[in-house]
Parts: sequence; C-alpha cells; structure tokens
Amino acid sequence: MLSKRWNGKVKIITGIRRCGKSFLLSVLYKNHLLAEGVTEDCFVEISLDKKSNVKYRNPNVLFDYVVGKTQDANKRYYVFIDEIQLSLKIKNSDIDESLVPEEDRDLLYTTFYDILNDLAGRKNLDVYVTGSNSKMLSKDIVTNFRDRGSEIKVFPLSFKEYYPISGMEKTEAFEEYLTHGGMPLAVLEPNEIEKRKYLKGLFTNVYFKDIVERYKIKDDEVLSALVDSLSSSVGSLTNPHNLANTASSLMHRNISDHTIKNYIDYLEDAYLFVDAKRYDVKGKKYFENTQKYYAMDLGLRNARLNFRQQEKSHLMENLIFMELIRRGYSVDVGVVEITKVVDGKKQKSQYEIDFIVNTGAEKIYIQSALNVDSQEKRNQESFSLKNSGDFFRKIVITEGSSKPWVDEDGITYMGVIPFLLNVSNDTKII
Repeated sequence: MLSKRWNGKVKIITGIRRCGKSFLLSVLYKNHLLAEGVTEDCFVEISLDKKSNVKYRNPNVLFDYVVGKTQDANKRYYVFIDEIQLSLKIKNSDIDESLVPEEDRDLLYTTFYDILNDLAGRKNLDVYVTGSNSKMLSKDIVTNFRDRGSEIKVFPLSFKEYYPISGMEKTEAFEEYLTHGGMPLAVLEPNEIEKRKYLKGLFTNVYFKDIVERYKIKDDEVLSALVDSLSSSVGSLTNPHNLANTASSLMHRNISDHTIKNYIDYLEDAYLFVDAKRYDVKGKKYFENTQKYYAMDLGLRNARLNFRQQEKSHLMENLIFMELIRRGYSVDVGVVEITKVVDGKKQKSQYEIDFIVNTGAEKIYIQSALNVDSQEKRNQESFSLKNSGDFFRKIVITEGSSKPWVDEDGITYMGVIPFLLNVSNDTKII
C-alpha cells in the first residue's frame, strides 16, 4: 500500500467482509502515516456501514462532505471511505430523461464511481476505499475508474501470518488453522466454543444476509442449499447444471441452471468462494462446462457444515489453492488426456493435475497428496505430471513438514507446512 500512495489513483482495498480491510487502512496504515508526521487534521474518514453515516450513501452528499473537509489547497489530505459498495445509485434530477437515448440511460445516474473519479483527479487528495463486493469493485475497476483505480486485495490471515501468533507447535497450528481458518477475530478468540459460534454467525448474519438483501432474493432456501453443496464439495468438478439437478432433487422442485449460475456469481462476488477453470494441458484449451470451487476461508466453510465434514485431503487442496491465489498467481485445474490401446482399441482417459500455476511464460504443475509413503502411491500421484508432455516444473505437496527433495524424474516433493511458510526457494513459488 505504501508504494501506491499519491499515485493519482483510487486505492481500492477489496476482500471478504471482516477479513481486516478496515483495520489495515484505518489503524495500521493511518498509524504509519501519523508516525511519519502526517497530522490528524489531514485525514477524512467515513464508514458507510455505520447507521450514523447512512446519509453519506448518497454519492452526492458524500462528495460534498469530502470536498468540504479538504478546502485547504496547500494541504495534502488522505481520504478513507469504508464499505464503498453501500453507496447508492442516485438519479440526476437536472437532466431531461426524454432526451437521453435508451442505451445511455445509465448516464442519468450518479454512482460512487463518478465521485471517486472526480476526487482522484484533485492533486491534494489521496483516496482509499474498502469494499466487500467484487462485482461492484474489482471486476469493474478498469471500466468504471477509467484507469484511475489501483486494487489492493486483502485475504483472511495466511498460515504464515497465523503461525507466529498461534503459540503452538507447527503441526498443531496447522491442524487448528485447517479447522478454524484465518478470519482475524476467530483467530484472536481463545475459546473454541465462542470461536465456532462467531464463524457460524458470521456466515449466517453477515454474508448470507448481505447477499439476500443486496440481490432481493425472496426465496433463500435455494441459496442456502447451494452454499451447503459448494461447501461440501470443495475441490470437486461441477457446473451450474449439475448443481441445479442436485438442488432440484433434494428440494423436490424445479430449479433452473440460470438461477444457480446467478447465485454462484453472488457468492463469488461476496468473496465466499473462488472458482478454478479446467484446462486441457495437451490440447491447450479450457473446458467450458466444468470447474471447481474453493472456499475463501476454511473456518467459514467448516462452520457452515457445523464442523462435520473434515476430509483432510479436500481441506489441504483448498488451502494450497487459496495460498497460491493469495500469492497473486492465476491458477487452473489441469487435465491430461492419455490414449491407450486396450484389446486392440484406442481408449482415451483423463487424469487430473490439481493445479496449474501460471507464472507468465512458464507454468508450474502442483499435485496435492496426503502422502507418498510407498512407491505405488508415488507413481499414482505423479502419473499425470509425468505424462504432461512438457518440461515445466512439477511439485507434489504432501501433508507434514518434510523438506523439499527431488526424485529421478525431476519432480519436487515437499511438505505442506514448509510450502505455506515459504521457507525454501527451491520451489520457485514465492
């Protein structure tokens, strides 16, 4: 964040609600600036999620407030606006609507994009906003901020951030993190019962309620069933059609693919789930109809399922995926298609590579495996990697703390704990 200040752009801090965006901005960053000598009167701060600030959800009122607080042209001001996605869309009353073509009707409204673009153009303002809805923010930054937006992504605490404050031995800390995740207030809660109660309430009373209210969902049973299904099947191949069929069967009602697709978009926009597309390694193309979904935070996922489904292989796969995303990589799910001749007939089979990490011109293939403690298991976990048909770097991440080592085929093996702590440069994943 320090490297982006006074760059003439709106700094947009995005991420799931309650992951620490506001704390990062209004406490950590502000305290740093104060320590550098910035005075208190150079800060303009407003939180749109507070009842006392509801009037500022009108972008015109918010704009007037900020401008009124930053009149001194000789001062440099830091403007912090929290939960900007709560800003309303206000119709301009001074424009004759009858003169505006149908395709330009959006221009009849003032939105927070308009006021932030204006504020960002003022040389004595450095503007920062936080937001918890990717559809309104990160997906539209280029379009709506006209190259005046600079995104800063915030995630729940990583294991590397969690471990030093856990007070536990590494293996114990890993098990705890796998169960309760990295949401800051959950991490700081010492009582396990209260920790779980907090995570359950967060999912139900904050995220779920937000989505229902924001998108005016009248029947939330389908959304609830979808959340349970995605939580139960993290890391499993699926698509809206399959999910719609499952929901229809369980609920004894007809649910359309379109509805399920919309609801998935809502969940992703709220940063609750992240999708991974399926990529044909040899054919060098994406499969259009299937993908995987992973939970942003395992504690929230486990809380949604009442901490019942704790399959370590799925949890570890989810954890590795989110760690790669946190490090800024684009990650796909790999498929290797192999043709074999059986009884004189050609048969095609597909084998999965858990993750394809895109690093620009190169890729890294990663397989998640609980163990490779036998030659048979090693062969099984490395089969798709050996048959990728290329020479990109290949890694198998196993449970535990084993140090990196390389086999005769050039495949690197390492424990998940060293990977998460990033203690070795041997992996070239930094």
